[in-house]
Amino acid sequence: MYDELDHHGIAHTSHNHLHKAGHDRQLAMPRNDEEDDLYDDDANDDDDDDNDEAGFNSAADALNNTKKAEADFVFFNRVPKVGSQSLMELMRRLGKINGFVHARNKGSVKETIMLPKEEQKTLIGHLLTRPMPHVYSQHIAYINFTRFQMPRPIYINLVRDPIERIISWHYYVRARWYYNDMKAKLGDKAIKMPSDEFLNLDLDTCVRNRDPHCTFEQMQVKNPAGDHRRQTLFFCGMNRKLCMPFNSPVAMQKAKHTVESEYAVVGTWEDTNITLTVLEHYIPRYFRHAKVAYYLGEEHLSRINRNNVTRIVSDETRQILRKNLTNEIEFYEFCKQRLYLQYAALGNGKRFGDDDYLLMPEMRDDDAKDDEY
Repeated sequence: MYDELDHHGIAHTSHNHLHKAGHDRQLAMPRNDEEDDLYDDDANDDDDDDNDEAGFNSAADALNNTKKAEADFVFFNRVPKVGSQSLMELMRRLGKINGFVHARNKGSVKETIMLPKEEQKTLIGHLLTRPMPHVYSQHIAYINFTRFQMPRPIYINLVRDPIERIISWHYYVRARWYYNDMKAKLGDKAIKMPSDEFLNLDLDTCVRNRDPHCTFEQMQVKNPAGDHRRQTLFFCGMNRKLCMPFNSPVAMQKAKHTVESEYAVVGTWEDTNITLTVLEHYIPRYFRHAKVAYYLGEEHLSRINRNNVTRIVSDETRQILRKNLTNEIEFYEFCKQRLYLQYAALGNGKRFGDDDYLLMPEMRDDDAKDDEY
């Protein structure tokens, strides 16, 4: 069982279609009070424009999976080491603005990423009987709700450059504060502080010496040191035979298909403005004012769970990683391309220029924090 990361049946057959009609009409831009008349069903009967309703964006609608949702909640099956805790904190803040509750599974020493069918059904039953609207976050592989004849949620996730993600993971699990933090949260159940040899092992040496923590055997089902290497697993689904083999082209294609057909948004903090803009416009019920909330709290949000204990990684090591992560990299690039297409499609909306924050430059660590844009 794939148990190497972070946590967590009532039959429920009624379908909640709160997102079906209203959402489609508001996709291109969030409404404001001065423009409500534009969305009156009877106001523009004679308009022969390609967009049937003022403000409706057919190009963005074609890339919109939110309209497929049959239950009014967001399922964030978060990938580790992609900045998921920053997004969870942002959603917690947005919940106070937009009227929803964010919850996450309880912490544990190891998280079960792949669940047997009965546990999937139990989790689905729990999520569908919670008061809606709500957001739920957990490190877990994609669950197909409709497989169990249950209404599908709004799926979201984040991805990260696979090489940078492995570098981040390597030094994250070698940071003393990580184990101290786990001890404070979990007490005696927490993992004990590893040896100094483990904590001080740099990634270059680890890869060069083919340490079990830094080997990348193609199609390997389970790394004996624990498997943190593939983010495709979180999108491929619960089929172990199909999804577990490392860097599998089949798993990669299945993950692509799932993203294309099921996920409302798969973003990346490497493109912060684009990700926040797409979230705002494709899932406005939950992410209205996302950019305002993010940039007002950027100093804190951009640093949640950040590990400052890291080292320079050589080009040679990066090249070895790149050669061994070909399908992981292709999947990541696919997700970014889809995100860019969703963003570009918004440009076909009649009021796209109203987005005052769209062209805000990315902020880097070395940028002056008091610059005005």
